[in-house]
Amino acid sequence: MFSFLKKFFGSKYDKDVANYEPRVALINEEVERLKLVSNDELRNRSLALRERIKEYLSDIDQEIEAAKNEANQEEDINAKEVIFLEIDELIKQRDKKTEEILLEILPEAFAVVKETSRRFKENSTLTVTTTEHDRLLAANSKKTYISIQGEQAIWKNTWMAAGGEITWNMVHYDVQLIGGMVLHDGKIAEMQTGEGKTLVATLPAYLNGLTGEGVNIITVNDYLARRDSEWIGPIFEFLFLTIDCIDNYRPNTEERRKAYRCDITYGTNNEFGFDYLRDNMVTSKEEMVQRKLHFAMVDEVDSVLIDDARTPLIISGPVPKGTEEQEYEALKPLVERLLAAQQKQTTQHLADAKRLFKEGKTGYQEGEAGMALLRAYRTLPKYRPLIKFLSEEGVKVTLQKAENFYMQEQSKNMHLVDAELLFTIDEKNRNVELTDNGAEFLAKYVEDADFFIMPDMATRMYEIDNQDAPEQVRSDEKVRLAQEYAVKARRLHATSQLLKAYTMFERDQEYVVMDGQVKIVDEQTGRMMEGRRYSDGLHQALEAKENVKVGDITQTYATVTLQNYFRMYHKLAGMTGTAETEAGEFWEIYKLDVVVIPTNKKVIRADKRRYGVQRLRRKNTTH
Repeated sequence: MFSFLKKFFGSKYDKDVANYEPRVALINEEVERLKLVSNDELRNRSLALRERIKEYLSDIDQEIEAAKNEANQEEDINAKEVIFLEIDELIKQRDKKTEEILLEILPEAFAVVKETSRRFKENSTLTVTTTEHDRLLAANSKKTYISIQGEQAIWKNTWMAAGGEITWNMVHYDVQLIGGMVLHDGKIAEMQTGEGKTLVATLPAYLNGLTGEGVNIITVNDYLARRDSEWIGPIFEFLFLTIDCIDNYRPNTEERRKAYRCDITYGTNNEFGFDYLRDNMVTSKEEMVQRKLHFAMVDEVDSVLIDDARTPLIISGPVPKGTEEQEYEALKPLVERLLAAQQKQTTQHLADAKRLFKEGKTGYQEGEAGMALLRAYRTLPKYRPLIKFLSEEGVKVTLQKAENFYMQEQSKNMHLVDAELLFTIDEKNRNVELTDNGAEFLAKYVEDADFFIMPDMATRMYEIDNQDAPEQVRSDEKVRLAQEYAVKARRLHATSQLLKAYTMFERDQEYVVMDGQVKIVDEQTGRMMEGRRYSDGLHQALEAKENVKVGDITQTYATVTLQNYFRMYHKLAGMTGTAETEAGEFWEIYKLDVVVIPTNKKVIRADKRRYGVQRLRRKNTTH
């Protein structure tokens, strides 16, 4: 019945595309008119469109400027705050008016980009009257595609991109015009691989770049950021727009600041996020590199906004040197003993699970396979024999049923599972916790039976307060108690981080050891992340594990998740080949609609339905 209604009325995506088709006709009509104008007239349309935008916003800009002047002259701090709130509201109104004028000029702006692309494709050179813009570009030794001959500027259609020479050979198809409009509307365009997402991005980038507010185009790695900015840069530059890539420059430099001041700025998601954090740590506005977060287009949007969205970006710095660095090395032998004992337990629980599973006892109570399997999983979830057993038919389902049962009602009955364990691992939340059994096990190898047991602060404070002793004696007792608490808290934290390093992080997967250093591997690109360290003592734990020099303990200065960062933009859009399956999450988190763009030619490949495909999300925290 549903299939029949869908066929009769059309799907959501069919209707979405149909809504854009009238404007496609307007764009193509404008393209035909532009074919008759000279190269100078074509590129000067950019100046005319900028002027139209400026004129449309002139009234609201005057209001904002007047309000700022009033705020500068106001001495009363409360009155000043009221004015600043009014300015914020005026800026929101300006953003709305900006979208109004951009929608009005969209057909002409898209047509300018399409016609420029056609001329670069069909001509080896384009000759225009020289401007100061051309002279500045020609003076750059890297921009060999433009030369000055007297009063004429010669633009070639061949240039370097990603280390190789390319010749421009692309003109926008109608479906790409639709994709451009979807992005401009602040939506996600799902386009199949090979359908030209990079070319599609030129349309909304040019249109929104005309405002001077800045367009940020985000990619998942620095190679793509540099390649795309070099690939399409000359098209924008021919049309009097500026373009750069922040990944070409070091942080906190004047070059990176200038890159952000360009009309169109390329870069990787992490670099944009870290620049935001650095800007929040400066002492003056002049030191900031970013400006208003106006419009962002995210390539591989499902990877950036869903998979990595909750991974925090962290800027940290060293804390004063103390004994904690040595504590990781001192505790390492104890943790290795604990790990060996737990592995024996895991082997036994796994053997019990296999036996009970064969006997058909697949429940989750004591003496059944589900309980034994869950215990093995909560001890060492990355234990290879366990992983192999979970791949057998019905085993993982048994584990999931047991886990669901014991996790209900806020894990009220999980203590029954953990009663025998030395430490527990919560793989989903990437957390390791030492149990009372584990603390007792470790205490056998040290002189102090309470070496890993935290003092009961409330009880001990009450006892000290009720002592028949002078005030100074009681005060000294409280100081010693606080010191004991701090020492044991650091010790337990270091133990927990060491356990995490041994059980949840594998060498040559999450990290590598090179030149006597532990280096993080980027899970998206497989590249080493030079200069980055895990936070909260985890990196020191890995260094102790791998017998390399343990670095300084760090503290967090600033942190933000990609999800929170990208939600600060006035307008957010994205492109990917696989967004439809995540449409619900995109709408729930970002209020982003997904529009599936049809292919330029009918697909003749027979796509089969996919089974068992699920996106895996990692929560490693790096800084």
